Amino acid sequence: MYEFRIAETRSFEKVKKNIDRKLYGKIVDIVYPQLRSNPFYGSNIKKLKGKFEGYYRYRIGNYRLFYLVEEEKILVVVVDFRHRQQAYG
Repeated sequence: MYEFRIAETRSFEKVKKNIDRKLYGKIVDIVYPQLRSNPFYGSNIKKLKGKFEGYYRYRIGNYRLFYLVEEEKILVVVVDFRHRQQAYG
């Protein structure tokens, strides 16, 4: 089984500066390893529909991490991170 690589977009890099260190630590230590092994399925993973078609979200408490999967490149592209109240607007 191959392992997906993780790439963070420039827009995510900007958002990342405002994320609490402890929360970003969870993303790196818990979320990224799961996305590397299987970005499609998991208890906190959901494929989005409608205008967000093609995107996935990973639920981290009251926050959502949004990403795309480029299967042919074996790559997970982390796009955004938001509080759930602002996530889908």
